[in-house]
Amino acid sequence: MGNYIEVTDATFEEEVLKSELPVLVDFWAVWCAPCRMIEPIVEELATEKEGTLKVAKMNVDQNPQSSMTYGIRSIPTLLFLITILF
Repeated sequence: MGNYIEVTDATFEEEVLKSELPVLVDFWAVWCAPCRMIEPIVEELATEKEGTLKVAKMNVDQNPQSSMTYGIRSIPTLLFLITILF
């Protein structure tokens, strides 16, 4: 594992939605060849932007709830989420 975090349906809210940093979420699956192709780029981004951007990976096969909530219909899908705190 690189400088990214693995998130699950159970940890999505705490790790992503409540993050003080912007979060890039990579929705992926083990069987997805394009997901494996972009993985080195996602890992490099996580390393380059450490401290200014949180990079998270979510396996859609193991975590269907968050995938449904965000309308993930094909993978890989990358979502950039920014939480605005008042």
